[in-house]
Amino acid sequence: MSILQQALKTLAPARLQGIRRGIEKESLRATPAGALALTPHPAALGSALTHPNITTDYSESQLELITGVHGSVEQCLEELTQVHQFTYRALGDELMWVSSMPCVLPTDETIPIGRYGSSNVSRAKSVYRMGLAHRYGRRMQTISGIHYNWSLPGVSDAEYFALIRNFRRHAFLLLYLFGASPAATSSFVSARQHELQTLTQGTVYMPHGTSLRMGRLGYQSAAQSSLAVSYNGLEGYAASLHEALTKPYPAYEAIGIVNPGGEYNQLATSLLQIENEFYGTIRPKRVIRPGERPLHALRERGVEYVEVRLLDLDPFVPIGIKAQTIRFLDVFLLHCLLSGSPEDTPQEIAALGRNQHRTAAFGREPGLVLERDGGEARLADWGAEIVAQCAPIAAMLDSVHDTSDYGDALRSAEALLQNPDMLPSARVLAAMARDHRNSFAAFTLSQSEQAKSKLLKLPYAGGLHARLEGIARQSLADQAAVEAADTMPFEQYRQQYISPERLGRGKAAIAPALATV
Repeated sequence: MSILQQALKTLAPARLQGIRRGIEKESLRATPAGALALTPHPAALGSALTHPNITTDYSESQLELITGVHGSVEQCLEELTQVHQFTYRALGDELMWVSSMPCVLPTDETIPIGRYGSSNVSRAKSVYRMGLAHRYGRRMQTISGIHYNWSLPGVSDAEYFALIRNFRRHAFLLLYLFGASPAATSSFVSARQHELQTLTQGTVYMPHGTSLRMGRLGYQSAAQSSLAVSYNGLEGYAASLHEALTKPYPAYEAIGIVNPGGEYNQLATSLLQIENEFYGTIRPKRVIRPGERPLHALRERGVEYVEVRLLDLDPFVPIGIKAQTIRFLDVFLLHCLLSGSPEDTPQEIAALGRNQHRTAAFGREPGLVLERDGGEARLADWGAEIVAQCAPIAAMLDSVHDTSDYGDALRSAEALLQNPDMLPSARVLAAMARDHRNSFAAFTLSQSEQAKSKLLKLPYAGGLHARLEGIARQSLADQAAVEAADTMPFEQYRQQYISPERLGRGKAAIAPALATV
């Protein structure tokens, strides 16, 4: 009997019913012409600093819509849909761009950084984003995606890290199945070296690409590639991040904290300014307390859930993700948790990085080969092997929920492995060729218009609108309270926030006067 089969026998139905999930979904605001909207975050949406469901990510022009925690796939997507409906009613003629790769962008320095008010925490959030601009450029930060937060009752720290190791090993399958960004506007790669091919004027692409967002032009960092982060346990992971958050990095020391004009360039000169700067396909997470750093929360109370970070927006779905994708993720994450998970090594970590780039750029190439256990394996064969191993997990979930939806999600994945032309990335290129003269901008603009129209036509109760309006008003009052409570100069706040002492264990690491960036 395999490790997976043995582990499945220990899973009680009540525990499987305890799976919890939530979604964070980023989208650029675009003009009716398909260019980046340079307007401020709409006032009707409340405060981007304090609203629990609607904020901004990197840019003032980049919405982030957030659900609560849900036991039901349908309830999670229902809340995401409702937040979309409310948001669209505040956008006027603007659109939410439905692709992970950005709309037509202005010059780099013109892309607006998120603004959150006059409080110290608001300033720190904007300074952090300025640091990202100096380190990586603003264009890279306009890429959007979906983060899927997931937990199961009774999982230990060691088990969550075992899940993470297996997830990283098998993440190529998710990039293949759900990657939906094979093309981009030429403005995205303006003045940058890249491997993309020119499709037509204004459009670049990879013929067999799945997810440019997760490839070399996406959320990648040469500096961070020097980080030897191991996922063999919480202690080693925390130690790796602690060093990256506290040790000065020469290239970022050269940027400096403050420019000659007295404006802040970045929060810190370390390799990572704060924990969120660490790019990865999956993260161990913990809900933090007021004034607490995320790394301290992990060290003090352990892993509470994982955050899956490699999902592209699905441009064929108005809210960017569909129920079948979520159900496959649930099965996949359980497979990662329940399967044997040997410790990682620097050599394996490097190979996994190469597999990610190869799948992102060439995933639909016939016969594509990846690195596996020191040898090679065809992507399609390896993927089919993983999906087959997932079958008993899907069957158990179907039994617990009295449905066939989880098995259907696996059967869809099997079909996609056998027919790459059905993949979202292939469908994007086919739709561009069929209706939009191979223009990425024209295709995505059309899909964005359709998404807005469909969501605005859905039933929308007046009571729901009133409730969301109330949340928006309360968020503005909450922001005002944060600003009124400030008592220290920003520089003192900055130094206290990035202090290494706040990353360790113990109550002293929590600073009541500091809000979390």
